[in-house]
Amino acid sequence: MLVVKEIDLYYGASQALKHVSIQAEIGKVTTVLGRNGVGKTSLLKAIVGQQPIRSGSVSWLDKDISKYTPPQRGKSGIAYVPQGREIFPLLTVRENLETAFAAVSSKDKYISEEIFELFPVLKDMQKRRGGDLSGGQQQQLAIARALTMRPQLLVLDEPTEGIQPSIIKDIGRIIALLRDRGDMAILLVEQYYEFARDLANDFYVLDRGEVVLSGDIEKSDEEEIMQYLTV
Repeated sequence: MLVVKEIDLYYGASQALKHVSIQAEIGKVTTVLGRNGVGKTSLLKAIVGQQPIRSGSVSWLDKDISKYTPPQRGKSGIAYVPQGREIFPLLTVRENLETAFAAVSSKDKYISEEIFELFPVLKDMQKRRGGDLSGGQQQQLAIARALTMRPQLLVLDEPTEGIQPSIIKDIGRIIALLRDRGDMAILLVEQYYEFARDLANDFYVLDRGEVVLSGDIEKSDEEEIMQYLTV
């Protein structure tokens, strides 16, 4: 289980997160909801080690990883799909996938056939450069690269952003499949409530760097959540 406990995060003198606590269990999708600029991406960067926390702790599988570097967290089974995808445009699809090998043991330095079963479009594009793919294909590549790390925690930052509806459905189907497999915790940041609602078990709503709502999404009050999502 991922346990984030009372973390504070600053950019200079500006506080982005205030005493934020969340949990994400293996076998479940946990979603973090909120408008732009409320601290969702900052929370994910704190979890994956890209932004240091001022106080509090981040624990994964009963180990305090607050001081771990991003590579150390990757080797601990945490994979991150950032907002904007951040694939390598000049590398081929296959080379992009192979960059994940840095986080796995020597016996796992291969691309599982399951990757191409989940993302069949990538199988036929292995020799194409990442920059030549459409936005939706690049998002699939970013998720596939993360899965090549064989993670136990998959962290997704707005995977539906700027993606055509057909690809959004495919991504939702894959997240549901990974959830139902039961061997992975999935932490999903989203602005689109309907997409998150259909996939998530638990939810947290951030506003101005603080958790203002949380719980079982099936028992949640949609109107109460939506007041923190609408402009």
